[in-house]
Amino acid sequence: MLKTETPSSRHPDLDQYELPALIGAFVEDQVEAVNAVRAAAPQLAEAVARALPRIEAGGRILYAGAGTSGRLGVLDSVELYPTFSWPRERALAILAGGQSAMFVAVEGAEDDAVQGQADLNALQPGPNDVLLALAASGGTPYVLGAIRAARAAGALVIGFANNADAPVTREAEVGITLDTGPEVISGSTRLKAGSAQKMALNTFSSALMVKMNKVYGNLMVDLKATNAKLVRRALALTMRASGADEATAQAALQACDHHVKTALVMIKKGVDAAAARALLDAARGSVRQALAA
Repeated sequence: MLKTETPSSRHPDLDQYELPALIGAFVEDQVEAVNAVRAAAPQLAEAVARALPRIEAGGRILYAGAGTSGRLGVLDSVELYPTFSWPRERALAILAGGQSAMFVAVEGAEDDAVQGQADLNALQPGPNDVLLALAASGGTPYVLGAIRAARAAGALVIGFANNADAPVTREAEVGITLDTGPEVISGSTRLKAGSAQKMALNTFSSALMVKMNKVYGNLMVDLKATNAKLVRRALALTMRASGADEATAQAALQACDHHVKTALVMIKKGVDAAAARALLDAARGSVRQALAA
């Protein structure tokens, strides 16, 4: 039996717990998700290192999964645009059962390897693309179909599973095992297995974006200011990173469509928006290199 399906020996009487103990059991168990991601850190570093040159060459980040794993892939893909201005067309996710499966469980769809292959092929994968293949069990046929399509196209495949020696990690070029063990509720991988996958995806994509010059220091200076909250955040980030007062930061942001990177270079180099953009382009988006130019 898969470890993720094995009943937990720690909480055999879970249904009899008083509420404080019940909550405590769930919270305590999540610590194992953190430990699982920590143990997989070397493989995550390898995955980022191997993905980076492909993404820098114009490749896309692709995601494939079913159920909770698939929804986590969708979540990671859609958050890259507002957080890092990553183009939407360069972060695409397929989910067993299609888009409607984000909102209504389509359980049988995960068993269709042919559909997984077809859905991935519909994205027209290429050798610069990177597929993040997600399956708690590690053997989901839909995901395995997507892996085979990606590999046939020459894309890099990174496989995430919560069981050791799983097909998803064996068939990937970089396998990442998040060994979270039995769940508090037997087999419910939306619990700590899902938490570990979310952390691993956050770690992978955030590290990749840092290496793509989307961060200055530890500030998210390449965000898309698409709502009032993000406009305020852009102003605060510009003031913090440049040392400018609010009026100066606001004027710079208004001149460059609220792009924090550009505003920083404008203020620190004393140039206009066009010159700041040119410096950033020459520095491949690196604020540090643009400022040093």
